[in-house]
Amino acid sequence: MYLKIRVPAAFGVGMLLLATAVLLPVKAQTQIARHLSDTENVSATESKTEEKPKEPSSENRLVRSVLPDYFDQAEGLSLTEIVKRAFASNGEIEIALLEVEKARARFQQARLRQNPTLEVEQSSGSFVGSKGDGELTVGFALPLDVYNQRGKRMKLAETDIALREAELSSSKKRLLGKILTIYSDALAALQELKVLEDLLELDTRTTRFVQIRVNEGASSPLELNLLQTEVERLRSRRSLVEGKLQASLANLKFYAGLDYQEPLKLREDIRAANLPKLPGTLETSFAVALKNRPEIRIAELEENLATAGLRLIRTQSKPDVTAYTRYTQRRAGFDDPRGEFFQRDRSLTFGVAIGLPIFNKNQGAKEEAKIAIRQAQEKRTFAEQMIKAEVAAAFRRIAATNQALSRLETAVLPRSRKNVETITRVYEIGELKITDLINEQRRLLDANSDLTEVLTERYRANADLFIALGIEF
Repeated sequence: MYLKIRVPAAFGVGMLLLATAVLLPVKAQTQIARHLSDTENVSATESKTEEKPKEPSSENRLVRSVLPDYFDQAEGLSLTEIVKRAFASNGEIEIALLEVEKARARFQQARLRQNPTLEVEQSSGSFVGSKGDGELTVGFALPLDVYNQRGKRMKLAETDIALREAELSSSKKRLLGKILTIYSDALAALQELKVLEDLLELDTRTTRFVQIRVNEGASSPLELNLLQTEVERLRSRRSLVEGKLQASLANLKFYAGLDYQEPLKLREDIRAANLPKLPGTLETSFAVALKNRPEIRIAELEENLATAGLRLIRTQSKPDVTAYTRYTQRRAGFDDPRGEFFQRDRSLTFGVAIGLPIFNKNQGAKEEAKIAIRQAQEKRTFAEQMIKAEVAAAFRRIAATNQALSRLETAVLPRSRKNVETITRVYEIGELKITDLINEQRRLLDANSDLTEVLTERYRANADLFIALGIEF
């Protein structure tokens, strides 16, 4: 170890520097011993909550924070507001709503009865040399709903409405899943940006301290250059993370129906972000998911729709029955020695016309409907298996992230912060190099990055469980 001492101008100053040189190793050992004692005596009650370093006030910060541009607990938009805006303005939801309206229009059509038929026929013999001969026929025909085709058409249309509404709910769930993914990315970027700013503030203050030491000749310019390089690296990383945050907010603006120039700030950070209460056990989650997931509902309705369609096809394969009546008035003339004579006849006819389904019995349509029923049953079985797998996977992810978060908050981060604090003190008294401090700060940055990753994964796992359960937001 080399100790660099300038020749003092006064004897008292020289004695003070000599005493400092003798006591430097003792102070360093005391700092390290105190650090080891502190880290070994972390109590179980204190380890339940993460120890946060004291943050300088906004007035005393050396680095301007960009967090107020993206985070505001009072004026920012919450996830609930973003989802509400998205449901009201999203084009995919609008299309699904129009599909529901189309299904309701088809139901209105299915309620209508078949139209009757009016026939009017006039014949004349004047064009063929039988002047005065003619016939007038007026007929009326009404199709009869003998097999309740109208009721079965209405049942089919009602099932179709329910299916379109279930598809609308499924569209909302897909949209919510996209929003939650983007929202979790924004929260993760916000958390990482906060960590980078705290570390950048710490390194900037350390840079000022090292600059003073370099000016006094107590440190080499290389140490200052190394620290300044680290500061610029953190600034570069902050710019990258800020860009990711801006991209996530831009996507949230799109889904929320906001103009790209309108400001959007988050109301909560990743620690405070909460989703509606989720079930605590796996079996309860299975029951909730199988009851609420739109995929199950859609498969059930598709089976009901195919069944109703098969019933209607079978009904349409039966003979059509049409009741009719016809009024006929005839005028016929014939020659007589006494002169031309005309005879008038009137008749009223009643009857029933029956269509004979001899060749076309809708055989192909029946087979198609039966296949559609089996297809819907297979879709439901597959959906149940998929939903259970999604719920189980989300539960395992939540358990793993909770365990990792507990270990980071109780064992890794407190010790890493104490390491940085201790090495900073030891460096200030000249016992360590600046590279030791930079390396330890990088370890702290890595630990905070791990924390951000775990918090993000925990939020995404809870969001995936929320989506897998099919609960209304």
